[in-house]
Amino acid sequence: MKIIGKITLLLAGVAVGAVATASVVSGNASSADEFLTVAQHPALNTDFTKAAESTINGVVSIKSFASPRGYNSNRNDMFSDPFFEFFFGSPNGGNRRQQPRQQQKSDEESQRQTGLGSGVIISTDGHIVTNNHVIDGADRLEITLNDNRTFNATVIGADPSTDLALIKIDAEDLPVIPMGDSDALKIGEWVLAVGNPFGLTSTVTTGIVSAKARSISSATNGRRMGIESYIQTDAAVNPGNSGGALVNLNGELVGINTAIYSQTGNYAGYSFAIPTSIVKKIATDLKQFGTVQRALLGVTFTELDSKLAKEKGITKVNDGLYVHSVSDRSAAMEAGLKEGDVITAINGTATHNSSQLQELMNQFRPGDKITITFIRDNKAHTVNATLYNSQGNTKITQASTVNNLGCAFKKVSAETLRQLHISSGLQVTGLKDGKFKDAGIKDGFIILDINNARVNSAEDVEKIYNSIVKSTDYDHVMFITGIYPTGKKVYYAVDLSD
Repeated sequence: MKIIGKITLLLAGVAVGAVATASVVSGNASSADEFLTVAQHPALNTDFTKAAESTINGVVSIKSFASPRGYNSNRNDMFSDPFFEFFFGSPNGGNRRQQPRQQQKSDEESQRQTGLGSGVIISTDGHIVTNNHVIDGADRLEITLNDNRTFNATVIGADPSTDLALIKIDAEDLPVIPMGDSDALKIGEWVLAVGNPFGLTSTVTTGIVSAKARSISSATNGRRMGIESYIQTDAAVNPGNSGGALVNLNGELVGINTAIYSQTGNYAGYSFAIPTSIVKKIATDLKQFGTVQRALLGVTFTELDSKLAKEKGITKVNDGLYVHSVSDRSAAMEAGLKEGDVITAINGTATHNSSQLQELMNQFRPGDKITITFIRDNKAHTVNATLYNSQGNTKITQASTVNNLGCAFKKVSAETLRQLHISSGLQVTGLKDGKFKDAGIKDGFIILDINNARVNSAEDVEKIYNSIVKSTDYDHVMFITGIYPTGKKVYYAVDLSD
């Protein structure tokens, strides 16, 4: 495995608290007298106290609890990469291995703490934004404010694709961190990270913006991280900071701290935050609709580089997004884009790389109108287009639940299992209007497996259903293998798209 992150910078002779400006001495001096002079000036009066004081009360601690049977410690997801640690802040010091199951207790007594993170209050009535991985799989969420008040939270909505979630507590007149403009951030600008590392509440660290629109899939062995447009900083963050605030010196929220670049799971130099340009859109969608309204451009592309430009005879630009194909019923098709075009801007904002395009597209909803600037035959063109969803329309997507299947389930009797020579299955009952009926499934149908996963309980169906609808794949389909009590084996494809 390729080792990443081992970069050491040695700086010598740098005076802390001084800004150096250089000027070259010219004239007829001898070569021995020609040198570079450095004039020392006082550093800018950078005061972090105002930003810290105005934001520390707007960040909360989030503890997640789950029952032993409901907590899956063997998840194979993007947060398990040893070289790119997303900070669950496990109370067991990062060891999330399943503990021996104890005798079942009732309600909260049977739950154990499975994670620790942070959240940011974005409304006075208790709406809090955090990372999806902080709350994912939890049976109960316990929120502790900076004044030590404690509340249980409900999940308003979550979006695994961007790793964001919106939760709410029953409280009023809460301190709020105002939303800032992450697009206005500049590389080198001071920022503060506010959160609860290692369970140490109300912790503030500082650093600078190291990069913007940072793609980190190369640091995760090519694994896509849902979004690919992070704010990179060198502010120290650690397990428990996840979901906390990244703020500028005005005390405005500019990002949600999400990940660190590390081989140990603790801070090693770089951290990454989801910009508020994305956070605002996702949080608003989750609050209004319970799910994200995602607009698609409808192209496959490659980032243009000098080699590809030379191969394709492109001389007008040196970077951009080289179009390989255009999807049917898409904004790109409406705009008349073709293979070989190079997209250079959306709504006048440059798209030098895929990260910038993704950050822009995450701000739009189906139905929004945009302008697309592109290069064709080494000439610039700008066209208008309407964005669509994955189904090629502008309809609002509603939050989906397993109830949309339109049926109940019951275990198959031992006698029926013997008669059909099957070891297990789950029988459909009480069929009504819904996805199953639309697919042609009838009462009495026995489900054997869904998407090649064996099904034995209603919980199995719900788990598979949620996995499919949360997937970023273009098609959301249940492929079901089953059998009717007559012995007839049947296959169904159930479309879960709205």
